[in-house]
Amino acid sequence: MSDLSEHIGRFLAELARKQVSEHTLRAYASDLDQFREYFTPPGAEPPALREFDALKIREWLADLYGRNLSTVSMRRKLAAVRALFRFLSREGLVDANPGRLVRTPKIPHTLPAVMTPEQVAGVIESAAPGKTERPHPTRDRAILEFLYGCGLRVSELVGLNLDDVDRADRWIRVRGKGRKERQVPFGSLAAEALDRYLDERPIRRGQPALFLNHRGGRLTDRSVRNVVKFYALLANSDPSVHPHSLRHAYATHMLRDGADLRAIQELLGHARLSTTQKYTHVSLQDLVRVYDKAHPKA
Repeated sequence: MSDLSEHIGRFLAELARKQVSEHTLRAYASDLDQFREYFTPPGAEPPALREFDALKIREWLADLYGRNLSTVSMRRKLAAVRALFRFLSREGLVDANPGRLVRTPKIPHTLPAVMTPEQVAGVIESAAPGKTERPHPTRDRAILEFLYGCGLRVSELVGLNLDDVDRADRWIRVRGKGRKERQVPFGSLAAEALDRYLDERPIRRGQPALFLNHRGGRLTDRSVRNVVKFYALLANSDPSVHPHSLRHAYATHMLRDGADLRAIQELLGHARLSTTQKYTHVSLQDLVRVYDKAHPKA
């Protein structure tokens, strides 16, 4: 095993001890393995740690660009490399973090496409017994109601446990990014869907997860993405819809109906208000369309 492979393994073990999410850990492991492979010629070893500098990292980024990777993917991979060298710097194995000298690729400024309330309703209502041959439509309906009704990230949804749900007062305890907890209310439709699902949910001793797969284990991120994609295709023939689309719709629809931006920030679990403010731009687009359509001098 090369020194670089060994130190990547130590860095990932450190992340695991800090209890970062499994999704983040898998992404860092994949990105850093690709980084190591790029700098490992066939039959040879990668450069020594102290040989890595900003020029080498820019060369690697140029290769990613040449392979037509998205800007979002390139930013994530660079963040993983920076985090690795920050760890190595703290350990005294390198003098400085060369990733800090590399400019982060800029994301083109685009506004997220947002489903209308009617489109969301179509997706959710397509999850019903008898409408498809899906084996767990009642569970799927509850998943869709909670993704849209609470604005959850997919990782937050699959992380829900039975004791995180207060069915009497209709609150859920959500563990978000950085293990931060927040409480989020849910509405009557989500409550009804949850009651129907819990009536059918198999009892599994020692399994605290709220949403289970067909084997009785905790549902995975990928499984939820497949659920959302299936019903979005069924209802709207739209393969681009994913769990985060429902989170976008949740925030945008609430803002359109007069919810306070600070309240939406709290409900979404955003650390910074600027992250939440992107939804104001979506709503301003709607206002412009309304103005152009309705104002006599538009």
